[in-house]
Amino acid sequence: MSSSNDEPETPGQTHGGTGQVPGARSTDDAILDAAADLMVHLGVRRTQLAEIARRAGVSRPTVYRRWPDVRAVIGALLTREILATLEAAVPTGRDREAFVERTVEIAVRLRDHPVIGALLRSDDSDLLLEYVVERLGASQRGLLEALRTGIEQGQAHGSIRAGEPLELAAMVLLTAQSTVQSHRMVASLLPEAAWRRELARALNGYLAP
Repeated sequence: MSSSNDEPETPGQTHGGTGQVPGARSTDDAILDAAADLMVHLGVRRTQLAEIARRAGVSRPTVYRRWPDVRAVIGALLTREILATLEAAVPTGRDREAFVERTVEIAVRLRDHPVIGALLRSDDSDLLLEYVVERLGASQRGLLEALRTGIEQGQAHGSIRAGEPLELAAMVLLTAQSTVQSHRMVASLLPEAAWRRELARALNGYLAP
């Protein structure tokens, strides 16, 4: 995605929620880190392409060569953060309990992720609907693939019921995603331990033979 006309890569501090370490970054990551900082500290509506470019230390044409507008930048940022969160949650086994444990852990990490939180708190309802409700993008497809693989392993182990793995994965994704989206609404009713416990119970009940 880089071009010989792009500004040189520069070192800098990344956004704390991205899971990246200080040091040299690619131009793409510098742009996405800048977008993350703006979303978290100023909100989604105030995240503008010119300010993203300024904070990243690149020109606006450099951003445009990669993404056509702010919405595309945000989409790429969400994909990067969600897939990084998925990779960080390492499976601990191949049975249903290990699968559910990992799924709940991913849900918690996404629930508490500053960039995801900024989107969920956004007053830009169109953007929220596009990336959380209506759009099956690269990040959700990545999640679905990981869930499908885990379900197939659990089925081979005998601890997950029979069924089309992708269909089961889609329902697990819907369950976990809706729980993440609505957690603030029921926070007073479901403290942290109960939130984790009841999500695990729901998933175990759905997947048990």
